[in-house]
Amino acid sequence: MANDRPLIELDGFRLSGHVHRARLMLSLLGLPFKEHEIDLPKGEHKQPEFLARNVFGQVPVLRDGELQLADSNAICVYLAGTYDASRRWWPTEPLAQAQVQRWLSAAAGPLAFGPSIVRAARLFKRPLEASPSAVAERLFKTMEAHLEGRDWLALDHATLADVAMYTYTAHAPEGGLWLDDYPRIRAWLARVEALPGFVGMTRSALPERAAA
Repeated sequence: MANDRPLIELDGFRLSGHVHRARLMLSLLGLPFKEHEIDLPKGEHKQPEFLARNVFGQVPVLRDGELQLADSNAICVYLAGTYDASRRWWPTEPLAQAQVQRWLSAAAGPLAFGPSIVRAARLFKRPLEASPSAVAERLFKTMEAHLEGRDWLALDHATLADVAMYTYTAHAPEGGLWLDDYPRIRAWLARVEALPGFVGMTRSALPERAAA
């Protein structure tokens, strides 16, 4: 990044896994940035000033010069496509890109509507209207089977697929979704955490575990 370019800015919230996804991508790419904490409990993300940056009223929002971009997956695709000259994280070859994309879809689907919702319900005392725990269990069983004989979700090296799926999987125990039965997932999480430039997300208190 040129020295005269304005610093990348990220509107975020320290306990948001979506924000951490963008923060992690910035760090893995070695991009300096400034993060602005948005007060979600006080509804700052629903105020006109913030809605002008993201009509959906959600974090994160990235600002890179004159560019303003919302949605964590979109932000990761933009960052990897713009700043990773090797195109390791977001490949250009169609099949490789498709293999990564299907995990971005999983991150926006069962990961968001399973582990993410269960965690948010506990942390922010939100009611559960469906059965996201069942969604999470199906997802984790699928991931566990998929990781047999492989280190990474999409290709033979870390990609956006692993970045997108990491945070809400790693923090699933905060919602009472334990990972003891998924050794391959736990080994995959450790590999992500060993990547150069990895940064973790603030952990909240874990729930009490039921006695065996």
